[in-house]
Amino acid sequence: MTLPTSPKTGLSALPRGIWVLGFVSMAMDVSSEMIHALLPVYLVTVLGASTLAVGFIEGIAEATASLTKIVSGTLADRTGRRKWLAALGYGLAAITKPVFPLAPSVAWVTAARFVDRIGKGIRGAPRDALAADIAPPEMRGAAFGLRQSLDTIGAFVGPFLAIALMWATGGSFVTVFWVAVIPAFVAVGLMVFGVEEVASSDGRGGDAKANGGATLGAAFWGVVAIAAVFGLARFSEAFLVLKASAVGVPAMLVPLVLVVMNVVYAAAAYPAGALSDRVGRTALLLFGLVALVVGDLALAFADGLALTGLGIVAWGLHMGMTQGALTAMVADAAPSARRGTAFGIFNFVTGVAALAASLLAGGLWDGFGPRTTFLVGAGFALVTMVGVAMLRRTRAAHRAEAAGNAESDPKRG
Repeated sequence: MTLPTSPKTGLSALPRGIWVLGFVSMAMDVSSEMIHALLPVYLVTVLGASTLAVGFIEGIAEATASLTKIVSGTLADRTGRRKWLAALGYGLAAITKPVFPLAPSVAWVTAARFVDRIGKGIRGAPRDALAADIAPPEMRGAAFGLRQSLDTIGAFVGPFLAIALMWATGGSFVTVFWVAVIPAFVAVGLMVFGVEEVASSDGRGGDAKANGGATLGAAFWGVVAIAAVFGLARFSEAFLVLKASAVGVPAMLVPLVLVVMNVVYAAAAYPAGALSDRVGRTALLLFGLVALVVGDLALAFADGLALTGLGIVAWGLHMGMTQGALTAMVADAAPSARRGTAFGIFNFVTGVAALAASLLAGGLWDGFGPRTTFLVGAGFALVTMVGVAMLRRTRAAHRAEAAGNAESDPKRG
């Protein structure tokens, strides 16, 4: 007699492909952050670049990534090859890594960063669309939360490894850059051999040609509008570092600000994503916005370590509660055949909003001080909460109308 097996729950119930995509993101982030944590200093002290050149390189790199996202998402839908486009993006990023230790001049580093960001732009939308295809609809929040959690772990493990290797090698930038090559190629190998191209898990199919007439409806554009306003509330984490420095955190310990924030972010991302599958995406998004308002108010009025620490923890909590939920909302709202395009548009809009938010925050900081900066951020968060509440009400009305139509239709049981 065979005993019945209990159904898998929680993390064990997530498909293997979601785990592999998460480890792909983590490995590439470890590689990238090992290099990026040291690159500005390397450019200035070793290659003799000016700080203006550093800013130009980073600006061009991020703008390139943003523009590429839309193209790659549309291409993923037209070809139906989401896995291979994502693999191409990771591959381009990986082949740039050896350029950094070999680069004889700033021009070589600029070219490597340019190609690396093209790779980032290519992989983002197809990867997220593929994750939405792999994950069961009832577990999409958990799936995106897990991937985000592993990605964020890579974001703080990378700098730690860079610091440890710099200490162990007596400050050898080149050694650190060579070690960073390894996890990049591990990521590519996992993507190529560990992930399978699949049809959509919601039954709407992965055949892009057959479903090419699908359109992005009002539900999707509502999510994009909310994300755009939300993006204005969420400026660069660099301002958390500046605030910590302003209240007296020693320069040597200032990097711990981002470590603490990312640890909280990574710890919260999966549980929050799983919770969104049960209580709804908009409910969790509202909780995350409340955390952001609390964080901004704490940072606005902080004059010591206690309130500053509270603000940093709340900021990390809001990231964990909102990033996976927003991504899952895009997957829920977009037809399967247009998910690549949907994620491309979403990533582009949120990238532009983040840039605008950081420029606005910088201007407010210089003109009126940190308190105004964080209070304005809290204001944008409150406006976003109103938008989310309206979206929540609209969705409830649509569900009630659909239920009423079903009851009045004599052909339905």
